[in-house]
Amino acid sequence: MKPIVFSGVKPTNDLHLGNYFGAIKNWVELQTDHQCIYCVVDLHALTVYQPPAILRANILSVVKTYLALGLDPNKSIIFQQSDVKEHAELCWILNTIAKIGEMERMTQFKDKSRQHPENINVGLFDYPVLMAADILLYDTALVPVGDDQKQHVELSRNVAERFNRLYGDTFVVPEPMIKKTGARVMGLDDPAKKMSKTASSSANYISLLDSPEVAKKKIMRAVTDSGAEIKSGADKPALTNLLTIHSLLSGRSIKDLEKQFVGHGYGDFKKDLAEVVAQFLTNFQTKFNEISDDDARAILQSGADRARALAEKKLIEIKQKIGLK
Repeated sequence: MKPIVFSGVKPTNDLHLGNYFGAIKNWVELQTDHQCIYCVVDLHALTVYQPPAILRANILSVVKTYLALGLDPNKSIIFQQSDVKEHAELCWILNTIAKIGEMERMTQFKDKSRQHPENINVGLFDYPVLMAADILLYDTALVPVGDDQKQHVELSRNVAERFNRLYGDTFVVPEPMIKKTGARVMGLDDPAKKMSKTASSSANYISLLDSPEVAKKKIMRAVTDSGAEIKSGADKPALTNLLTIHSLLSGRSIKDLEKQFVGHGYGDFKKDLAEVVAQFLTNFQTKFNEISDDDARAILQSGADRARALAEKKLIEIKQKIGLK
């Protein structure tokens, strides 16, 4: 039996290059040798207020993005989290064995609490337990994530091991899968911060739905390091980030790119990168625009039926173990 892979993306705003490099590019490659389950994690999105019409549109946009980037519904289960009620039900069960102390140590919770002190809701605090339920419900072996999510996968492992000790062997203990290259693409305006949909400025990221011309301007305005040499390294975080983006899109190694631009300035390199990014976006957007809303809804419905069959069976087992059945 192929190892089971589970991952998901929140339907908040448009996805960007960082989402592609850190997650979806890897997901596409995994489809060949793994049993893949990819979710639109809409319940997670509710930790920040979402206008209902925009949330509905974003859910369909994420599905279209998945498909346009290469996810195949014949190879992977693609569904909407809230369509499978077992996610929320298992979250409550796991809440009874998750510890307050380990939740308070979650870096993302602490960061978001500082950023949004007016919205420290219970859902934000409990987010990692719902993520654990997402993962454990499908006997997931591997969770492809960016390195900023590794702590959440570790919590999933801890909760699974604790449940297994209490009630007997029930959950597969998942492993995080983090690709070193592209796992954490940084902001164009600040290479010390991750490329993020929630950044205060759109200059931070390149949305997959940015027009090629807008994307080119963002690349040309991206911050650079002191000096003029096109070279990666710890002392050149901005150039390292831009070279990484070029390498991931063009398929050429960073060393090869460094050789190509010996004797050239930042302007020449940025122009070349801007063209590579624009071509990628043009190809992606052509595929994205060919997918109708009805196509996306049909894939979500089919995926939910397949996911629900797995989730129902697992939750019955869990309820039997803890005495609810």
